[in-house]
Amino acid sequence: MSNTRQILKLLAKDFPNAKSELHFDSPYELLVAVILSAQCTDKRVNAVTPALFSVANTPKLMAQLPVERIEELIHSCGFYHSKATYLKEMSQDLLERFNGQVPCDLKDLQSLKGVGRKTANVVYAVAFGGQAIAVDTHVFRVSNRLGIVSAKNVLDTEKQLMQAIPAEQWADSHHYILLHGRYVCKSQNPNCRQCSVKDYCKYYKENNRG
Repeated sequence: MSNTRQILKLLAKDFPNAKSELHFDSPYELLVAVILSAQCTDKRVNAVTPALFSVANTPKLMAQLPVERIEELIHSCGFYHSKATYLKEMSQDLLERFNGQVPCDLKDLQSLKGVGRKTANVVYAVAFGGQAIAVDTHVFRVSNRLGIVSAKNVLDTEKQLMQAIPAEQWADSHHYILLHGRYVCKSQNPNCRQCSVKDYCKYYKENNRG
């Protein structure tokens, strides 16, 4: 835990313009993109959303589409049956409960149909400038490898990160850790040689004793 501040300082230098790599022009478009990003790369989502948003970039337009049409538009994102249902139900929920506007409150975001904790945290932080730590597979892997946390699930990882990192740094730190996992500390064959924080890394010390 004592190394967390130095780790984040170094990662901030590695990723000085750290931000979401999803493409969006409104909180609603971001919400849709994050839902699509489950078990899918941001690159693939960014390839899919232009066609989707040309047809439905508001809750009203999305809610009017048949689920089958949404499935056609998002097919290559994977899990398209469930994601299409989520998008339609979430859009209907926004129309019925929030006058078609994406709420800026974290609890309200989590109350939307098809919106989980990670998705709500991303939208709250990225679209509205809130402080939250969204734990995806990259954040879970990297924060445990580095030894910032010692957790067996994403919820415990989030809680421990919130304890280890000052609240005013939660959103930025999420991006630093995520991008480090996406480009350096990969799931398979992490690039430890090029890692700026290996001297503080629990995984590196355990796997490079020689």
